[in-house]
Amino acid sequence: MRRRSFLGSVALLAFAQPLRAETFEVTLTEAEWRAKLGDAAYAVLREEETERAGSSPLNDEHRRGTFLCAGCDLPVYASDTKFESGTGWPSFYQPIAGAVGTKEDNTLFSTRTEVHCRRCGGHLGHVFNDGPQPTGLRYCMNGVAMTFLPA
Repeated sequence: MRRRSFLGSVALLAFAQPLRAETFEVTLTEAEWRAKLGDAAYAVLREEETERAGSSPLNDEHRRGTFLCAGCDLPVYASDTKFESGTGWPSFYQPIAGAVGTKEDNTLFSTRTEVHCRRCGGHLGHVFNDGPQPTGLRYCMNGVAMTFLPA
């Protein structure tokens, strides 16, 4: 290996995300996840990508009901915690108790808090400290990572 290649590899490793060491109740093979989710949901839930702002029909979902993880159908947000954040993604001030987990996300040269489904580990979005009361939090979620079940 040439020195330049070696140094480039070392630099890339410094920014690489560590593999998720957690284990989850719902586990599928990559092929099973791809078949279950389709391309867009797979990219977000399993590869931690972000959907384009304003692209989700869930932005305009205002009925009473529950938002579920698209990977495993776990209820993750109640409709009465949804608010209009103006960001282009469905936003909530609080998840359903025990529904999500978080981890530090150091991608894009910044530190954020990633939110994932506690049952299948699917990436839902990120949480920020600029939301409304009573929590002051904004759970900024990818709509493609969820489904909606009306009450």
